Amino acid sequence: MKNSVRNVYLFPYVIWIGLFVVAPILLILYYSFFDIDGNWTFANYKTFFTPIYLKMAASSVWYAFLITLFSLLVAYPTAYLLTKTKHKQLWLLLIILPTWVNLLLKVYAFLGIFGTYGLANAILETVGIGKKQILFTDFSFVFVSVYIFIPFMILPIFNSLEELNPTLVDAARDLGASAWTTFRRVVFPLTLDGVKAGCQAVFIPSLSLFMITRLVAGNRVITLGTAIEQHFLVTQNWGMGSTIAVFLIIAMAIVVIVTGNRK
Repeated sequence: MKNSVRNVYLFPYVIWIGLFVVAPILLILYYSFFDIDGNWTFANYKTFFTPIYLKMAASSVWYAFLITLFSLLVAYPTAYLLTKTKHKQLWLLLIILPTWVNLLLKVYAFLGIFGTYGLANAILETVGIGKKQILFTDFSFVFVSVYIFIPFMILPIFNSLEELNPTLVDAARDLGASAWTTFRRVVFPLTLDGVKAGCQAVFIPSLSLFMITRLVAGNRVITLGTAIEQHFLVTQNWGMGSTIAVFLIIAMAIVVIVTGNRK
């Protein structure tokens, strides 16, 4: 009886996954075998393994790695400090609030901040450095991306730190471990699941960025996400765009497997 009731509740979930996850993936896989003229072909996969697309794939992975790394370096100490503050839930809400703002609006805000007459250059002029070209650089692209994704890194790490038994930390200190040793041997290993979840939440979407590369990096940074946008909206080569998407899905699946919980 319990199994039948459970299956009834499971049915809508299975339908949802089938229609909005499995079906789109199969559709992308199907279209990847057609050329721009609608002919069945394997040429798209052969084209993907040419230097231009392999370089683009390497660039996507590299920038996704940088965004994830910087997000982690900022998020972990931030999450740790949050667990020690008095009004932690309020501070956490303030961190989450920017995620409620439309992504395009946040990107355009940085266009103003990093522009020639924006706040960043005004500060540089005030301290005597002078105006610099901040927009359309690798720095601006990584900075804006980290700003956008960092709440998704903080949340799982914060939850892991909150669930950490404080007596384990006290025991390590009582046994003579330094603060660094306690963090390295006790705190970080026990919060590694939160770190992995945060890395998944940041690295996977970072692989397919295209809007930020266009607006903030000025197409100076070319990623697979940019290529997919171009093939679907400009060249109308849906087959090649789908082929790139297939490899992105494979890359994302590998990330999930590597960072997954093996318990």
